[in-house]
Amino acid sequence: MDNPSFDIVGIGDTVVDAFIKISAGHTQETATGTEYCLPYGAKVPYDDVTILPAVGNSANAVVAASRLGLNAGIVTSLGNDQYGKECIEKLTSEKISLMFINQVEGKHTNYHYVLWHGDDRTILIKHEHFDVDLVDIGNPKWIYLSSLGEQTLEFHHEITSYMETHPDIKLAFQPGTFQLRFKKDISDIYKKSEVICVNKEEAQGLLETDEHDIKKLLDMLEAWGPKITLITDGHAGAYMKYNGEYFNMPIYPDEKPPFDRTGAGDAFFSTFISYLAKGMDPKEAIKRAPINSMNVVQFIGAQEGLLTEEKIEEFLQKAPENYRLTKI
Repeated sequence: MDNPSFDIVGIGDTVVDAFIKISAGHTQETATGTEYCLPYGAKVPYDDVTILPAVGNSANAVVAASRLGLNAGIVTSLGNDQYGKECIEKLTSEKISLMFINQVEGKHTNYHYVLWHGDDRTILIKHEHFDVDLVDIGNPKWIYLSSLGEQTLEFHHEITSYMETHPDIKLAFQPGTFQLRFKKDISDIYKKSEVICVNKEEAQGLLETDEHDIKKLLDMLEAWGPKITLITDGHAGAYMKYNGEYFNMPIYPDEKPPFDRTGAGDAFFSTFISYLAKGMDPKEAIKRAPINSMNVVQFIGAQEGLLTEEKIEEFLQKAPENYRLTKI
């Protein structure tokens, strides 16, 4: 049977997140950033736990795309276990195609522990080793590639080979933990990418530089191959290089203090790509991306706060005057 026409197909690991809310312990500033400290060997109480199935960078992205009215699927592996079943149920409820999902007997669905304190979190991650192969995904408008396990280096080359024979597909790349470690071992992915998005610290680590000048970092990323480079930088907003020009897009002002910052980056990039898939110019698409990020952080996890196109346009219409794209 022929594959349906997809706007976006995500490729990446799908996980179950257990959000463990803790108030014990304290934070301290170190040379490498803020650390959350717990007494070693103690029994540490927690306040609450919330289990969220079918999350992960690519899963979050296709859910965002689906809520924006796009036809989305995902290439991912799950265990043939209870958590895998719950992920299938969740993706079905979000109208995500299941035709590229591989459920493997004897394997465990990825399960992460999110230590949630205040409005931020630390995630304990473990990626199950699945044997991955790129199935025939047809000719989607976009592939959204993100976090995969450390054993998937060769799989990235399969993706670029597939794109060689399907030149109309555009690639959006949001590198995850292990992909950032691969660096130029996946140089073919960067060369094939239409758009790449990382935060400032990830960009510096990927490029092995202490450079802080955003324009220079955007240039250095562009030299790896992507046509559009995006760097997010917390409260400073997002920066984009497109058609030889540099832009800054501020964050959309929070309507109330953030509840949980998980998924803000996923919401930003997947919204940007979703609007590109709709045919919108990047300079217009980037105006909508921070709105989804703003709303996501008002909820637990990366998906509950994802908005419909109608709601995003409503927020855009009532945005303050200083919420605008500027050249830098």
